Amino acid sequence: MVRSSPRLPPALLLITACAFWGAATVLNKALLASISPITLLVLQLAPSAIALWIIVTATKRPLPPRSLMLPLILLGVLNPGISYTLSLMGLMNISASVATMLWAAEPLMILGLAALLIGEAITWRLLLTMLIGAFGVALVANIGGALDGMGGDPIATLLLLGAVLCCAFYTVFSRKLSEMVDPITTVAVQQSAGLAWALALLSTGTRFGTPTDFLVISPDLFAAAALSGLLYYAAAYCLYIAALRDVPAAIAGGYFNVIPIFGIGLAYLFLGERLTLIQWLGAAAVLVSGYMLVRLTSRAEPVHSAT
Repeated sequence: MVRSSPRLPPALLLITACAFWGAATVLNKALLASISPITLLVLQLAPSAIALWIIVTATKRPLPPRSLMLPLILLGVLNPGISYTLSLMGLMNISASVATMLWAAEPLMILGLAALLIGEAITWRLLLTMLIGAFGVALVANIGGALDGMGGDPIATLLLLGAVLCCAFYTVFSRKLSEMVDPITTVAVQQSAGLAWALALLSTGTRFGTPTDFLVISPDLFAAAALSGLLYYAAAYCLYIAALRDVPAAIAGGYFNVIPIFGIGLAYLFLGERLTLIQWLGAAAVLVSGYMLVRLTSRAEPVHSAT
């Protein structure tokens, strides 16, 4: 049983997680130019898993009961294992704008899966909030211009959509488990399972990554990959799983529409990228959606009592 501890507002946890995901995405785009996808996944998950287990050990957090260990491992293989394998492989052959648009489908996937699989109610306010956010992301991503310029890659598109679907299933099934297991321990187990998946793939030696890749990666790239892994996987997922204890999966997933705002803002600051008027309008729509989600989150009843 999860021990009692002071809890931060779930809206703060979710927005901070989105900020970490947005920051790490900007860094990942640069890293993929020099590191193959599976190799990058290993370099990110290894320090993340190690850091998490150090925290679990140092703070003497309870391990999951044996009855929950297999579901947690399977969820870790699903995400970050399979999900980010597909995501990084697809990102090699598809524009970042189109990839962002595809990930914007995740909140709506979560909405449907949460209603279908765990019986979460869909209110008209929540549905409207999701649609406003998805519309804003479409404008921010400049989907029309991106599709005109890329010529389309159906295989890459299917890989990205497969990754999005994996993450949607992960959120829905993690919703129930998050009530019974310490969030940091949960993420440590899942990151370790994802790392085992990535190492198994790397050992097969495909064009997406081989063990010999490590011999040609500079120390600077090693450090950058480790930092992005700590942000993207360890920190963000701990915050996200912690928030899932107190809000429905559909509302938590809706916060993903905020990620492009952080990503675009950081790209503006560090990469010199600029937004068009249409993209600024989209950013405003996403911010409105984010504000609506914060209000919905504050109104949500706690799903279980602290223990």
